[in-house]
Amino acid sequence: MNLHKEPDHDSLAGRIAAAAKLPTAPRGDGLALFDLDHTLLPIDSDYEWGRFLVRIGVLDSATHERENQRFYREYHEGTLDIAEYLAFALQPLARSPRAEVLGWHQQFMAEVVQPALRPEAFALVQHHRDAGHLCAVVTATNAFVTRPIAHALGFEHLVATEVEEQDGQYTGRSVGTASFRAGKVVRTQEWLGTMAKDLASFERTWFYSDSMNDLPLLKAVTNPVATNPDARLRVAAQDQGWPILQLFE
Repeated sequence: MNLHKEPDHDSLAGRIAAAAKLPTAPRGDGLALFDLDHTLLPIDSDYEWGRFLVRIGVLDSATHERENQRFYREYHEGTLDIAEYLAFALQPLARSPRAEVLGWHQQFMAEVVQPALRPEAFALVQHHRDAGHLCAVVTATNAFVTRPIAHALGFEHLVATEVEEQDGQYTGRSVGTASFRAGKVVRTQEWLGTMAKDLASFERTWFYSDSMNDLPLLKAVTNPVATNPDARLRVAAQDQGWPILQLFE
């Protein structure tokens, strides 16, 4: 389902290209990768999903909110144990039938995600699409939460932490390498490998991210762009001479 109105890209493309130090028409063999939360969205979809489940009565308010806040803080401090977090975040998916869980997500999209879709994000992605670049969302947030969001943003390709399914039901466990920190590089290379490519196959590669946790993938591309950066990434970007893009005011 298309949950957004088509934005007017022309009014934003020039400002975005200049801020990100992109050529006017960066055509050719290129790969553009985008983090999701606080990069293309002004919210953290994983954190907001937990709050949404509390609001609709699926999770206990006091217990979940305390842990959700702790993990959110640890993520921004760079101390998050991703295995512990995934066990916490994915467990609600195993509690109810798949159809009910998917219904929750449709409501989440309508009530939380749709109002957060911004024309600036569409314009940034369109800038690369117009140049013929291969585009993908690369996020640590699990694929159950993010795949419909990536589709709403117009993406065909998503690299995310995968969720295990058995007999048509979610198990509450993740599968494979978590798409987090250095795992984003691993998972991106695995995805490109399905097309007989890797990062080195492209003349130019971009990654847009807000988080210091994404430093490994930022360093792996030819054109890293600190986008709505947190304080630590802003300092690192300034030290490296990377462009800083404030996509959202």
